[in-house]
Amino acid sequence: MLDPSSSEEEGDEIVEVERKEVAAPKSLGGARLSPGRSSDGHGGGGLQPRARGSGGGGGCGRPSSPSPSVGSDKEKEDLEKMQREEEERKKRLQLYVFVMRCIAYPFNAKQPTDMARRQQKISKQHLQTVKERFQAFLNGETQIVADEAFINAVQSYYEVFLKSDRVSRMVQSGGCSASDSREVFKKHIEKRVRSLPEIDGLSKETVLSSWIAKFDTIYRGEEDPRKHQQRMTASAASELILSKDQLYEMFQQILGIKKFEHQLLYNACQLDNPDEQAAQIRRELDGRLQMADQIARHGGRFPRFASREMEAMFIEELRSSVNLLMANLESMPVSKGGEFKLQKLKRGHNASIMDMGQEDENTLSKSDVVLSFTLEVVIMEVQGLRSLAPNRIVYCTMEVEGGHKLQTDQAEASKPTWGTQGDFTTTQPLPAVKVKLFTESTGVLALEDKELGKVVLHPTPNSPKQSELHKMMVSKGCPDNDLRIKLAIRMDKPQNMKHCGYLWTIGKNVWKRWKKRFFVLVQVSQYTFAMCSYREKKAEPVELLQLDGYTVDYTDPQPGLDGGRTFFNAVKEGDTVIFASDDEQDRILWVQAMYRATGQSHKPVPPTQVQKLNSKGGTAPQLDAPISQFYADRAQKHGMDEFISAHPCNFDHGSLFELVQRLTLDHRLNDSYSCLGWFSPGQVFVLDEYCARYGVRGCHRHLCYLSDLLERAENGAMIDPTLLHYSFAFCASHVHGNRPDGIGTVTVEEKEHFEEIKERLRVLLENQITHFRYCFPFGRPEGALKATLSLLERVLMKDIVTSVPQEEVKAVIRKCLEQAALVNYQRLSEYAKLEENVGRLVTPAKKLEDNIRLAELVIEVLQQNEEHHAEAFAWWSDLMVEHAETFLCLYSADMDAALEVQPPDSWDSFPLFQLLNDFLRMDYNLCNGKFHRHLQDLYAPLVVRYVDLMESSIAQSIHRGFERESWEPVNHGSGTSEDLFWKLDALQTFIRDLHWPEEEFGKHLETRLKLMSSDMIESCVKRTRAAFEAKLQKSSRATDFRVPQSICTMFNVMVDAKAQSAKLCAVDLGQERQYHSQIDDLIEETVKEMITLLVAKFVVILESVLAKLSRYDEGTLFSSFLSFTVKAASKYVDVPKPGMDVADGYVTFVRHSQDMLREKVNEEVYVERLFDQWYTSTMNLLGTWLTDRVDLQLHLYQLKILIRVVKKKYRDFRLQGVLDSTLNSKMYETVRNRLTLEEATASVREGGMQGISMRDSDEDDDN
Repeated sequence: MLDPSSSEEEGDEIVEVERKEVAAPKSLGGARLSPGRSSDGHGGGGLQPRARGSGGGGGCGRPSSPSPSVGSDKEKEDLEKMQREEEERKKRLQLYVFVMRCIAYPFNAKQPTDMARRQQKISKQHLQTVKERFQAFLNGETQIVADEAFINAVQSYYEVFLKSDRVSRMVQSGGCSASDSREVFKKHIEKRVRSLPEIDGLSKETVLSSWIAKFDTIYRGEEDPRKHQQRMTASAASELILSKDQLYEMFQQILGIKKFEHQLLYNACQLDNPDEQAAQIRRELDGRLQMADQIARHGGRFPRFASREMEAMFIEELRSSVNLLMANLESMPVSKGGEFKLQKLKRGHNASIMDMGQEDENTLSKSDVVLSFTLEVVIMEVQGLRSLAPNRIVYCTMEVEGGHKLQTDQAEASKPTWGTQGDFTTTQPLPAVKVKLFTESTGVLALEDKELGKVVLHPTPNSPKQSELHKMMVSKGCPDNDLRIKLAIRMDKPQNMKHCGYLWTIGKNVWKRWKKRFFVLVQVSQYTFAMCSYREKKAEPVELLQLDGYTVDYTDPQPGLDGGRTFFNAVKEGDTVIFASDDEQDRILWVQAMYRATGQSHKPVPPTQVQKLNSKGGTAPQLDAPISQFYADRAQKHGMDEFISAHPCNFDHGSLFELVQRLTLDHRLNDSYSCLGWFSPGQVFVLDEYCARYGVRGCHRHLCYLSDLLERAENGAMIDPTLLHYSFAFCASHVHGNRPDGIGTVTVEEKEHFEEIKERLRVLLENQITHFRYCFPFGRPEGALKATLSLLERVLMKDIVTSVPQEEVKAVIRKCLEQAALVNYQRLSEYAKLEENVGRLVTPAKKLEDNIRLAELVIEVLQQNEEHHAEAFAWWSDLMVEHAETFLCLYSADMDAALEVQPPDSWDSFPLFQLLNDFLRMDYNLCNGKFHRHLQDLYAPLVVRYVDLMESSIAQSIHRGFERESWEPVNHGSGTSEDLFWKLDALQTFIRDLHWPEEEFGKHLETRLKLMSSDMIESCVKRTRAAFEAKLQKSSRATDFRVPQSICTMFNVMVDAKAQSAKLCAVDLGQERQYHSQIDDLIEETVKEMITLLVAKFVVILESVLAKLSRYDEGTLFSSFLSFTVKAASKYVDVPKPGMDVADGYVTFVRHSQDMLREKVNEEVYVERLFDQWYTSTMNLLGTWLTDRVDLQLHLYQLKILIRVVKKKYRDFRLQGVLDSTLNSKMYETVRNRLTLEEATASVREGGMQGISMRDSDEDDDN
């Protein structure tokens, strides 16, 4: 806003140039009006006829009409366009005048401070910048340190949210804020952080906070956070509270008003003068009351109401609204600070409406008029003080008569200057201020200081404020006759004093004698003013005139009245009070002040030619007019007078408000905030004030608001459904007669408009629910979808109190969600780019790959629906389940088509089943649903066929494997067994990982695989046993036999088979695990047989050793021959005796076999069992052999061999862990005793055993 005191000479020239620009059509091109709105039925209906037809100061230079022969259609169209633009310009200027008055003096509304703060809007450019910042972070181009988990979270957020086309649409709609993106990220990472493993000393809340801080750093980029915070703080402050100048500037932009036009209107309307604005309001309210009375008396034109009885109610509504405005205006404070309380009085002619009671209650008394003045007295210096010695002390005192006295500092007589200020308060409009000059007395007996002079002044609020010299009255004995004092007196005008000054007056009931008096125009309350005359030093008025009902105007000089130069009067029902002033400007100021006070409809116009009357004191010309009149003349010069002087009652404020509200909404949606259709506090304040002040019906206001909001929402803007709900509920309660404040009048137009809005709103809401993924992406704005569903339920209600049946609401939402499934799947298919393959030869593998990708997207959509939208549909969860099933049903068509073209016996489609089944089985609502059952029906034959083929393949691999088996050790068994067990485990794992949802079929698959594993393991066991037996039969029977690796491998196959059977052949039965007893028993029996065969082999080898010893039996031919030959030969040569080779060979065989079995066989139990049986069987064999020779004496050679074998066997088996109970068996004791006995006999007979003995000794040969 320009300062009203700016240079007018320069301003005139500028205004002229700009005014010419306004007249040009090209300057009107920027007027912001929606299509079809500028020429509607309300477009110019509100303007006064005279305002349309008048030239208005030449605001638009209309060209002369062209002749038919020269003119063309284009020129006519241009002319019509210019006329329309000029009408629109005038309309907006007139509207701006009304808006300015609302801003200048609000008395009904204030800027709300409890509105939700709107967040900064994200623009397309900002979104692109944010994408680039996150991409830079992912590329490692920033200095932000982050772990892999956070990088993965940011990568997912970038791919899913930032790159989403739904977010781009949300940004385009103006509904995406920085807060939305932050909240989505926070929700996105909460699940990830919860799934992270626990770390000692680091809570997950700390991790979450750290990630959010890093996100903010990435989002902000290189911006200085302090500047960002300052900008945010400034914008937040402007979002909350706006000053008047900011409001003026905002509505200049909204209405397309130029700065110089605002300056002209501001100055001419005196918007900086609260008295003028209050008076304007009083005149407007009087006009509305008169209009209501006129309609009531003369049956004026009523709007078409829903019922005839509402006409009387309409009149009452008009009067009640005006009474409320009067009460609001009356409650406005008159004075600053509330120093005194004013009696609230109403205007006399409104008493019948305001129910003010008896007439005498409206009469003012002198005690009702209270004034309080503040005086500042500043003493500067004293001149002409020559009689005192220079070093004498002087000082001054000051007082307002009847009050306290103040004193200045002391000064020397040579330099009597002070600059001291004294502050006083008085209730006297004409106080007496006394200032005295003193000097200190030097006499010893002097009791008081000596007074040198004094001055008595009578200031008024109109007195000059600057310092002046005043001649002092000199005291007796003071030789300084020309003593002067320089001082300044400032007397502030109280807020309730509107004007004051001296006037000549004569009246009929008061001031009955023509006399000059001091008058003060006092505002007792907002509706009560009084002209009061005062005498000097009196606080109460001498006489007063209450101005209610009076009309003030200029008048000609009155003959016979001597005194005064310019005249005006106040007239009321035959009572006339004549006033006269000595100055033309003072007269104009008095008339303007009294015009504001009376509230009259007639505006006094000063004479065009100011009378130049000579005063008695000289011939100096008087100032033509005050500055306010100058501004009014200037506005009239530029064509603004018609807008300023236009009476608001003559306008259709409904259409004007519709325009300003629509333009304000456009301005709001285009600012930097994500407002979602909500006005800013300053805008709400101005619109509220306009509606209250100019009587815009609340229903009309909200209907227009709803219409504008719907228009923006239909064009893609994001509008808060809560806002729509608020306005719709207001209109519905009004139309259906359920307003909280009682039944009000309802016009036919409002009712029809409401029904139209209701239908449009229903269509919009159904469309938004159908496109809920795109209208409310990722559940943003927060709570919007839930509010949309609630509003739909409200819209479907027949009236305001009767709730709609839930089944009806459910049917509508079900229909919307069915359409939503189709819309979502179509857009998903387009995103997956399946359509581009149409018309081209696509391989089955490619088609399956695309379908798996589509399945991933389908699951992602359903998961997002559950995460972001399920809460909003909490009341309709079953409908969301139906929506998901419908969505999956649409996908099943593509899935079936992809599976049909797959080659037979192809198992590449099982990942598709696993992907879908893993998602569906974890969803309580979709598990075993329609699509899930269809998926099972589709894949059940494939699973059965797969199991059949795998069973045949495994059986064949067993047959071929054992035919070529080399029995080399492989892991825990042989190559064939390892392959078998891996295949069986892989098959069971695959079927298990399918997680077949149908319990009966799943149990069937499990049982079948267990039985198949049992059969396969049985075949493996039997073939291994046969190979074991064949291997032993082919091996040597002598002591050169060594247990081969293959024998150990066969044992390991049995061990592995037993371990695998526990896993592959076990069936879960509740808490227990029941093993397949048949295969378990078979393995145990086979192991026993294999141990028996191997022990039998070891026995055979021992039998071969004993057979060699049997040749030395006593009494045999071979023994006698061998003994005779040896003895005969020993006479001639040294014949060697039989050695221990046989015993050593057997011992070596036993030790090698033990070591091989202990090292290579994986099962200790089997080895220990084998060693037990081996020891027992061989010891029994030895015992039996010795028993057969109980009557024979053992040959020395036999004895040595047996002692060596028995002792080594005992020790070796003891070292292998055979239990003492087994080692020291009865058979061992028998053998030991026999050999001990034989050893004793041989020692007597042969003379010794050459160190071989059954006795335990450390000296025994260990070889």
